[in-house]
Amino acid sequence: MKRQVLLFISVLSFSSVIGQVSYSIPEEMSKGSFVGDVAQDLGLDVKRLKLGKARIYTGDSAEYIELNTEKGVLLIKEKIDREVICAETAPCALHYQIILENPMELYSITVEVTDINDNAPIFKRGEMKFKISESAITGAVFLLQQAIDLDVGVNGLQSYLLKPTDNFALRLQNQADGSKMVEMVLQKPLDREKEDRLSLVLTAVDGGEPQLSGTVQIHISVLDSNDNAPMFTQKIYKSTIKENSPSGTQVVIVSSSDLDEGSNGKISYAILNLLDNVSELFEINRETGEVTLTGNTDFEKKRQYQIHVQASDEGGLTDSCKIVVEITDTNDNIPAINVMSRSSAIKEDILPGTVVTMINIQDPDSGKNGKVQCHINENIPFTISSTSNNFFSLTTDRDLDRERASEYNITVTCSDEGVPSLSSSVTLTLQI
Repeated sequence: MKRQVLLFISVLSFSSVIGQVSYSIPEEMSKGSFVGDVAQDLGLDVKRLKLGKARIYTGDSAEYIELNTEKGVLLIKEKIDREVICAETAPCALHYQIILENPMELYSITVEVTDINDNAPIFKRGEMKFKISESAITGAVFLLQQAIDLDVGVNGLQSYLLKPTDNFALRLQNQADGSKMVEMVLQKPLDREKEDRLSLVLTAVDGGEPQLSGTVQIHISVLDSNDNAPMFTQKIYKSTIKENSPSGTQVVIVSSSDLDEGSNGKISYAILNLLDNVSELFEINRETGEVTLTGNTDFEKKRQYQIHVQASDEGGLTDSCKIVVEITDTNDNIPAINVMSRSSAIKEDILPGTVVTMINIQDPDSGKNGKVQCHINENIPFTISSTSNNFFSLTTDRDLDRERASEYNITVTCSDEGVPSLSSSVTLTLQI
């Protein structure tokens, strides 16, 4: 387990000490496992943790890590599955804050979760079926199903193998999103009179130790002659839709032609890839090639989808194209105000610049839609300011007089910069 300690201490006007420490652990560690000696790494006395009522603030994150204040160490509270919390995102990190009182102090903790090879490549469909004409020319290309491996890096999907290779060769093409397009290329003509059915096995392998793999069966029916394959008018289609577009929204219409007549020239369309839940979010009209949205997209979770579409004629020949769908952001998240720590009662002789409340703001929107500013009601002896990204401190800004006012109701309002702007507020009551 690696440990990286970055400690920056600055004494601000409101007596808040900011520190940061980072750790790196593998996923799937058992409950109670040691993460790091946070008291030692931050230069804190263990007694300070207990007297300061030290606690971990997790925000919206699940509580995978816990603080043992008796020993000043971080421990695993719940077993961490990197694929559950980060999916394909790398590096994968959990962000926490340790809060102490009397005086108030805030420390940032980052725990990077590294991948182990605990997932084998899998194919969502148990088999693939093709109808291929015996007149298909050498070099004809057939798009194959991609495998899925939830691991990342070297533990993730690395390559494919195709056996036997008597008639077909395997071709892999790297995609912009890091995946590989898997194609089967005809390298030796088929002869229906000699063999009308072929069975192949496609194997996907990762690069972990030990190496894991998954397989899928490919069944090929050899058909009588069909001279012309469908041809798409474009190899790549591009479309842009807003997140949370309603079901039924048209994404794009793909088009292909076939010079054959009758059934050999009749074209049907199908979506091939099963990655990124594409088949659950989009559907294609088999006859018209119209692609429509059937599920909910979320810009904060995924910003682009690549849909692989196949055109097939009834003679068994095919062509394929790719649709790149860009998801644009809308201001659909209201800033969430989380009161991390606050004082319900303060003394009237408290010094100006003293922190009385710490607030964390969460807005998952991007750009200006996620940029938040906070303010409080006027004519009160308090001010609010940003201490770091997404954190605000409420402090006194002048002397207090209990005889003039023994209680203050402070309304904190936080608004993002989206159009239209979204906001939320919370009211705090302070006794003098």
